[in-house]
Amino acid sequence: MQDLQTRLAALRRPALLIRAARHGQADYRREQHLPRLLGQEAPPPHGAAALRLMEMEAELDARRRADDAAWSAARHVEVLIALMAEARLLRAGAPGVQEKASGISALRCAT
Repeated sequence: MQDLQTRLAALRRPALLIRAARHGQADYRREQHLPRLLGQEAPPPHGAAALRLMEMEAELDARRRADDAAWSAARHVEVLIALMAEARLLRAGAPGVQEKASGISALRCAT
């Protein structure tokens, strides 16, 4: 099984989704957004959060590719914002890191 950073780096998504998620990172607040996205009272550790977000994003991407009417672009962007921010926090070594996300991303645009 690949490690988390390798899996994140391998993700390829449409440029519009990635640009929207990068733009939205400026407003990401881990303590506020993660519990709502994950349906938990408190945010889990960064690695666990990133793994769960990757699962959620994979489901959303499968719906997008299948032209499923249940796919929500807004929800997909929300999950990508959180995933990109959690990946950045993991790379930075997490706990004492500033909770406001910057535009750094492990995800790449599909060509």
